[in-house]
Amino acid sequence: MAPQATAGNTSSADPAPQVTGAYVAGKCPQVVIRDEASVYRTYAKGAKDDPNQLAYQGSLAQATRQCTTDGTSLNIHVVAQGRLVAGPTGGPGKVTMPIHVAVMDDNTALYEKTINYTAEIPPGETTTQFLFTDDDIKVAGGSGGFTSVQVGFDQGPQKPEKGQKPVRKKHR
Repeated sequence: MAPQATAGNTSSADPAPQVTGAYVAGKCPQVVIRDEASVYRTYAKGAKDDPNQLAYQGSLAQATRQCTTDGTSLNIHVVAQGRLVAGPTGGPGKVTMPIHVAVMDDNTALYEKTINYTAEIPPGETTTQFLFTDDDIKVAGGSGGFTSVQVGFDQGPQKPEKGQKPVRKKHR
């Protein structure tokens, strides 16, 4: 399912959002949930890829963003909707999932961070929904036409495809 990216909706009953800088819509990069990183699974100790040993499965479904600027940098507030389901070996309780957020300008990382996000399945339940938020994103100078915000579960080190060099990460 393709993610939807909107600038945020508020009804007339909702209080107005608190914005510290000028709101920017035209240069606010689109949010993309990467298909290959949209699902995160944990298994019972020692098991891997065995559906009978699945403890938890987290998934990201939709994301949105809102941008403000102080004149020198672009501040991006990202929210992603997710779902956590207990598998055959899981149950109610807290589950920590590594969610990776990156602002990419083509193949160059302008910002990236992995956040250990904890969601909780309530007692007596086997599933829950969650909202992940990252409002610490700051991109110096704003964004260009090829800039996007990528959200997904951190799947660990990735091997480059045959014939490709690994993408080098910029840390700021």
